[in-house]
Amino acid sequence: MSNLEDRIAQFEKMCREDATNDMAHFSLGGAYNQAGRFADAAAAFTTCFELNPGFSKAYQLAGAALMASQEIERAKKVLLDGYHTAATKGDLMPKNAIAELLTQIGEPVPEIESTGPAIPEGSFICQVTGQPGHEMSRPPFRGPVGEWIQQHVSDETFQAWIAQGTKVINELRLDLSSDDDAEVYDQHMREYLGIDEALYEKLLAK
Repeated sequence: MSNLEDRIAQFEKMCREDATNDMAHFSLGGAYNQAGRFADAAAAFTTCFELNPGFSKAYQLAGAALMASQEIERAKKVLLDGYHTAATKGDLMPKNAIAELLTQIGEPVPEIESTGPAIPEGSFICQVTGQPGHEMSRPPFRGPVGEWIQQHVSDETFQAWIAQGTKVINELRLDLSSDDDAEVYDQHMREYLGIDEALYEKLLAK
């Protein structure tokens, strides 16, 4: 079994054991995406936003996965729902990404006024969730990946990963003093935080 298949199996296990964990389904969707299993990815991301209806990033990724599966009508509905969610909440990054996807499938982008609380100019927006949060005062660890996380991931989202990462360590019985086990942990972290292989390779090339 490949490393990616191992991670998929592990995320599937987490989702079975804690079916209400929206971020576990989000991570599973990311792993399915990486494996080219777009229909499965769409299902996982859909479960994520069904559990957490305000998670506009999950709508975005579900719609993109449905497009990759050539399920354009389903993608259209998910993206329109996601655009409404992102626009009314003021989640600018997912809103703009969903608008681009809608344009790609020839669907007019609706005009929706934000009804959520105004996000002050200059607020830190988490790239994972699209939500405002607190910027970390320093990178969580040294190196280009740690620097990227500080620049793009809110402290709230990273703390949620710490809790999820503890489950990964316990369920997989990882010994982080082992290079192999540390890489398994890091791979889970990257999938949770939306650092795909292309971005990871780009960061390492710096």
